[in-house]
Amino acid sequence: MRIFVLATLLFGIGIIVNGQQTTPDPHYKLIRGNNFVQSKNYYLLTLLQQDSVVAKMLEHDTLLASIAANKLAGLSKAGKECTGNLACYAERMEFSEKEISDVSARLMALYNNNNALGRLVQKHLIASGAYILYKNSAPAEMLVKAWEQDARGINYAIGVYAEGKKPNYPLIDSISFNVHDRRYGSLLYTTTYTVASECADARLFFVPSLTCALRYLEINEREQAADYEPMTEKANKAAFDRIKTIKWNAYPYSVILVPGAGPEEPQTPLSAEGMLRCRLAAVQYKKGAAPFVVVSGGKVHPYKTTWCEAIEMKKFLIEKLNIPENAIIIEPHARHTTTNLRNCVRLIYRYGMPFNKACVTTTSGGQSMMITNTLAARCLKELNEVPFQNGKRLTETEAEFFPAIEALQINPTEPLDP
Repeated sequence: MRIFVLATLLFGIGIIVNGQQTTPDPHYKLIRGNNFVQSKNYYLLTLLQQDSVVAKMLEHDTLLASIAANKLAGLSKAGKECTGNLACYAERMEFSEKEISDVSARLMALYNNNNALGRLVQKHLIASGAYILYKNSAPAEMLVKAWEQDARGINYAIGVYAEGKKPNYPLIDSISFNVHDRRYGSLLYTTTYTVASECADARLFFVPSLTCALRYLEINEREQAADYEPMTEKANKAAFDRIKTIKWNAYPYSVILVPGAGPEEPQTPLSAEGMLRCRLAAVQYKKGAAPFVVVSGGKVHPYKTTWCEAIEMKKFLIEKLNIPENAIIIEPHARHTTTNLRNCVRLIYRYGMPFNKACVTTTSGGQSMMITNTLAARCLKELNEVPFQNGKRLTETEAEFFPAIEALQINPTEPLDP
């Protein structure tokens, strides 16, 4: 355990070697860009768009500009040439493997440690930790891998929310429309025409396809990644402001994490299981286990519910259990136990809480044992990383965990909670 904590400490410090950032910077502030759905899912593309010097470099590159022009031409002609053909529309919207490869080669050629693109990689891409799984790559290679991740993430979103392909969890995340209904062809046409109109003056190579992905998330009412943001200025402001006053040595744990349990009935805001988990957390909070309770869970069950697990648990903690608002942090985006842990770790890191301090989960006995015994393997399979390290099992319903810096990695196959 000491080795893990030491490694966590080293990763938690923004290490600079020979004037270059080599690890995430805990003081780094994420760029919001045009909207949270975009910046959370496609952070590199957001950076390329927001940095005016880099954007001009890319806009004036002949090969990259031709990709943008070809995409716009294809979208503009889709209404006449695709005539309701779903595969035809998808081909116009998504990046082809050749386009992805061509962009990768061009970015590699344009990259220089001392130019604007190099500075963007150092000051933002590496410092953000958003692509930390590529940390062992050279900066130019990290840039290329981040681009390829964002491009395939855009293709994934279009595949699910325009073409109707199965998402990772079909029962809760599927497309809102019947793609076999003849009227869907009209929606495809209108969406494509709208995107082509919005992007008519775009010169950045990725903007047409990016806009397609964002519009399909929007019309499917799948913009949950932006829910309650910016949380430090809204729902979590009271707790966030209190963090800097905490004497952390007075507590054995930094946070008590409560994973949500969604109801199955549309009219029920908070499940019985969710209430009981909150009560267990309140017991630990009143014992002084940690200064904060993190309630984690988004709008998940049932399909397209309007109830947010974290919001309803916060209400229950305040109104029924007398836990003060400034002791409650909501994490309203997680859709699975894997991301309950991952998103909690992200908040610990981004909010400036001790990253080397143990945390504790409080939940039902079955889920608690699952977290201890099998969740790490599931995270590796579904997230391609493990965002925590198990600590000691404390009781039937409580177990320790330690944050892992890999939690910062964006997941390109979960656009509702990347």
